[in-house]
Amino acid sequence: MTVVDVRLDHLAIAQRFAADPDAWAVAPRFNAEERWYHRLHEASDHEVWLLTWLPGQGTDLHDHGGSAGAFHVFSGTLTEDTVAVTPGAPPRISGRELGEGAGRRFGTRHIHRITNRSNRPAISIHAYGPALTTMTRYRIGGTGLDVVTVERAGAQW
Repeated sequence: MTVVDVRLDHLAIAQRFAADPDAWAVAPRFNAEERWYHRLHEASDHEVWLLTWLPGQGTDLHDHGGSAGAFHVFSGTLTEDTVAVTPGAPPRISGRELGEGAGRRFGTRHIHRITNRSNRPAISIHAYGPALTTMTRYRIGGTGLDVVTVERAGAQW
């Protein structure tokens, strides 16, 4: 018996949704108080989210609870800061700016934060597989990464 490892290309999924904004169930909205988000699609092995970011809005450092994923910048510019953890060394943060049309895949152990550091609004499409069930939020402490909270789907978002 042959076992085939079929992995979803989450970035291709996000790009497919970005290519057809007329098919989105809702139009993007912007909220001055916090990032706005809406789930566009849910399947047995993945989900797709639409997010908006006003200048200065962003996330805390977080993971995706064991889900892999990707995001695609539909419009505007976002900065992703990723965390590299090496035993015995302080966490290292490295940033990269992603402009309109750019995207990024990530694995199941990815810890990052995304921020709109530009002066104009941004819209992004995110795909996760399997669907998110938890997200752990972190802060950098004196001894490395400290868990701030674990959020659960259906409770915190």
